[in-house]
Amino acid sequence: MLSILLPAFAIASVAVWYVYKEQRAAEVAGMQEAARALALLADRELQTKEAVLRTLAASPAMQEGDLASVYRHARALVPAAEGTIVVHDLTGRQLFNTRQPYGSPPAVGRSNLMLLRQAAGPRATVVSDLFHAPVGKRYDVALQIPVVVGDALRYYLSMGLAVERVAPLLGQQGVPANWVVSLLDRRGTVIARSRDAARYIGRQVSPGLRARIAASPAGVHHGVRLDGTATVAFYSRAPMSGWTVVMSVPVAEMRRPAFVAAAGLGLLVSVVLLLAIGAARIYARGTAAPIEQLRQAAERLGRDEPVTPFASGVTEADAVSAALADASARIRDSKAHLERRVTEAVAAAERAQRALLQGQKLEALGRLTAGIAHDFNNILQTLSGALQLIGLTDDRARVQALAATCQKAIGRATTLTGQMRAFGTVQDARLETVQPDQALASTLPMLRSALPGTVQLELDVAPGLWAVTIDPLQLELALLNLVINARDAMPDGGRLYLAMRNEQLAQGAQGLAPGPYVRIELRDSGTGMTPETLARALEPFFTTKPVDKGTGLGLPQAYAFATQSGGMLAMQSAPGAGTTVTIRLPRAAANGAAPAAAASMSAAAAGPILFVDDDPLVRATMVEALTVAGFDVTAAASGDEALARLEAGCPVRHVVSDIVMPGTLDGIGLANVVAERFPDVRVVLATGHTERRVSLPGVRLLAKPYDIAQLFAALEQR
Repeated sequence: MLSILLPAFAIASVAVWYVYKEQRAAEVAGMQEAARALALLADRELQTKEAVLRTLAASPAMQEGDLASVYRHARALVPAAEGTIVVHDLTGRQLFNTRQPYGSPPAVGRSNLMLLRQAAGPRATVVSDLFHAPVGKRYDVALQIPVVVGDALRYYLSMGLAVERVAPLLGQQGVPANWVVSLLDRRGTVIARSRDAARYIGRQVSPGLRARIAASPAGVHHGVRLDGTATVAFYSRAPMSGWTVVMSVPVAEMRRPAFVAAAGLGLLVSVVLLLAIGAARIYARGTAAPIEQLRQAAERLGRDEPVTPFASGVTEADAVSAALADASARIRDSKAHLERRVTEAVAAAERAQRALLQGQKLEALGRLTAGIAHDFNNILQTLSGALQLIGLTDDRARVQALAATCQKAIGRATTLTGQMRAFGTVQDARLETVQPDQALASTLPMLRSALPGTVQLELDVAPGLWAVTIDPLQLELALLNLVINARDAMPDGGRLYLAMRNEQLAQGAQGLAPGPYVRIELRDSGTGMTPETLARALEPFFTTKPVDKGTGLGLPQAYAFATQSGGMLAMQSAPGAGTTVTIRLPRAAANGAAPAAAASMSAAAAGPILFVDDDPLVRATMVEALTVAGFDVTAAASGDEALARLEAGCPVRHVVSDIVMPGTLDGIGLANVVAERFPDVRVVLATGHTERRVSLPGVRLLAKPYDIAQLFAALEQR
């Protein structure tokens, strides 16, 4: 129905618009003709006045120059209430004015008749523009003709007309009340008006209308008339007088036919649409309702909701409904089966992935632990052999040499545990404030030995580097791992650039706060890494090297070192463009701890020591060593036992305690109690590894293993 009605409505609208346009064109033409007729009517009225003047000019008295008789005749012919007769000489001086007694001093006229005559010629009839008459004290217009006596031009005879005599001429045309007909002079000044004439006579119309009138003798102007109403103005200029008749019609009046037609059409459309909607509803009940039910059933099928068949009485619709219900049941069954299959497949894939990752981690961890076990076995073999030889010899020099060998083995074990410690938390006991360039200088021989002759190492170390607080062993290990990675990326040789310089970060980068940092940069000319490899390069156990060439712990160790030191590690790499590794380490505080000085005070001056450790071997060994060194030592197996001895009044000057111990008090808890209840007792804590940070004022830290000299130095510190 809409497909039929809407085109019909569109065609009807076009037809109404066409009729409106034609009617509008006809109205415009009619208005222009009416304006032209009024202009001619104004000229005809002036021609009537001209005939009167010519009759007076042809009178015997005028021909004989008897102006007194002409004056009396003129006053009888044109009463003062209807007009004024004026005679001028050829210079424009008034000879008499019927509004004044004969012989009175001539008034100074204000019309532009003489100016117009200069343009029109001495023998032409001229019509003035609006002027204010000095004698009558009102707005007038004037008509002037020449007076010829014989063949000679003797006078100019004029008739002045009050504008009130012209206004009825416009009001008698029967135009609607809200239309306005105006008579304008050549300057666009209102001479007469069909409505409110007294209010608007003497005022000029809008500049736009004046410009249109000056440009064309007839036409149409859209604008606003003097009373502020938006109008369409139709104007025509009178050929004789040069005056213009303007017929102003409000825009609303011009548009009313279109509005009426549109309203009528809209009403018709509304009625027809209501009828069509009613017919459509009746049709829907019998035919479209089953189709709507099928659409809803199809939507439920698309949302995977169960579909039930319905009976509508339409055979075809009922058959489709049954088919949709059957399809819904089969789809739901298939989806449930598919979901079970997918769930099982995903679970199997996840198990396989976890098994693969676990296997890879166990394989990498096995390689790592195998290497560590190999090194520890060598160290243990050295210690075992040396200790056995000590028991078999009485030569003191030989015993001291074997003891030195044991110390070297312990040093190697300490280095090995430091490498294993890279993936734990930072250890306060191993932090030192060092100069980066000095740390590099001590590590440089090891770095050079790790590089083949085909790789050129270039150093760029800026002078005046800031000090940093780090674990020096971890820095050495990080540099070594990075150098080894760079070496493996340049199998055919290349160039390795290593630089250290100070850097002031104005803005935070990768989680770092703004401030001073020491920047360490290593840049190689190797094969580089793909984006996928670069994204996983810092993952523990991830490696692209063969099974026997790497464990995937080198770069993670360097990253862990930088992070635990309060800094960061960033990598940039691309295939064929090499790899750049940047480490930023924060500048050490101004009061950073310096390496401890060598011990100088005696064991007797140190005072009694309470040694606390839960390991009996460590406790027995260190108590014996301290006793041999001359210290007065008391041992305790736990923090609780140590506190009991202190509360019992045991004379103690120093407490040397392990951190990780069983019981209610560990080493840190014991240090807190001692600081609170025994402020004169000094505390030294020793640790091999702990997850807790130690931040206690006045407490010294030692890293296991330590020797007597290190302990003595810790006891000596104030």
